[in-house]
Amino acid sequence: MTSLEAATAAGNGVRFVGDPRVYWRLLVRGGLLLAATLGIYRFWLTTDVRRFLWANTEVAGESLEYTGKPLELLLGFLVAIAILIPVYTGFFMAALDLGPLGKISGVIAFGALGVLGQYAVYRARRYRLTRTIYRGVRFHQSGSAWRYAFCAVFWWSLTALSCGLAYPLQLASLERYKMRNTYYGDLAGSFAGSGFGLLLRGFPMWFLVVAPLAVAAGAMIDIVDWQALARALEQGGRDVMGRIERGNPELAGAIVFAMLMVSLSAVAAALLYPAFQALVLRWWSSGLRFGEIEMCSNLSTRQIYGAYVRFLWYAILFGIGLAVIGVPVLLAVGAVAGDDHGGTGPEIAATGLMLAGYVIAALGFSTIYRATVMLSLWRLGMESLQMSGLSALDRVKASGGPSSPLGEGLADALNVGGY
Repeated sequence: MTSLEAATAAGNGVRFVGDPRVYWRLLVRGGLLLAATLGIYRFWLTTDVRRFLWANTEVAGESLEYTGKPLELLLGFLVAIAILIPVYTGFFMAALDLGPLGKISGVIAFGALGVLGQYAVYRARRYRLTRTIYRGVRFHQSGSAWRYAFCAVFWWSLTALSCGLAYPLQLASLERYKMRNTYYGDLAGSFAGSGFGLLLRGFPMWFLVVAPLAVAAGAMIDIVDWQALARALEQGGRDVMGRIERGNPELAGAIVFAMLMVSLSAVAAALLYPAFQALVLRWWSSGLRFGEIEMCSNLSTRQIYGAYVRFLWYAILFGIGLAVIGVPVLLAVGAVAGDDHGGTGPEIAATGLMLAGYVIAALGFSTIYRATVMLSLWRLGMESLQMSGLSALDRVKASGGPSSPLGEGLADALNVGGY
């Protein structure tokens, strides 16, 4: 038995040893520097977060290493902005055209940015993999980013048309493409997860969310007299609403019923989202393969719900603290503004305070979410892994090299980035 197999036999071979308090301090300091630098510090914060997560994740007793640098991310972002400015300018100029091009420019822009965003997702993943090292060997990724982008847009379109029912098949197809182009040294990856299996397990949750919406749509179609509604709108005038009500006496009840069904769907989606997230993460982790190395996840849904409960608890406390401090300050500024008739100073001060409050709230809730939900997803996802065939790591040979940070910059500029 090799040392790697012995480590796996002693536990699951994967553990997270990071101290949450250190992570909290890292995020709080990063949030303060983000506010002080108007967001520029995010490249350093992203790098610090990745270094913390990678360095505190151990596989068979040896930790991962992240070698990315913040200046690389900054440079990639600046290059991405230089590329996107002419693109946005072209779309804007096309929108000014009164001809056919101007009418469809919005659709063209949406489609082009969708493809570009998925291209950035794939290139950003390549960057992160090539900055990840384990036992002195680098991960890397091949494959065409453009092919992935067009496939992703196709699948997202199909998912939208099917009201989300095709999402499991989308995940499986895209993960297979990513993993068969992923390598640890010369050890090729693959993905064994079944999209149909995920669909069957997730169908009850999908049904609970979509069924109320379908009932609401059916009720509106059955109850509303659409011809009378169209005639009332065409006639216009001041009594439009009166004509609509007279032509559709049951419209008000149908609208109330539809709003209740939509609310029920939203509540179901919010309550089931952690369970769905746990299901997808468990399915995805269990499908990962690297040569002879196989992974299986026993991730607990209850633990994911616990992470969200902690987030809500901390978020409520933070919100109460903001209210206790912010409301008296705003009242004091309002009183001063009432005494200073015609003066603009208090109004400027109040606007500045509201802007500062918004920034503090946004950074605060983001920090809490990262320190509770996102850290828990990483830790629980890693610690739930059961690995076999780790002896294959002893035969891995190094290959591949660092890739350009342009994809990471594009993902940041298009707001589609991640870990």
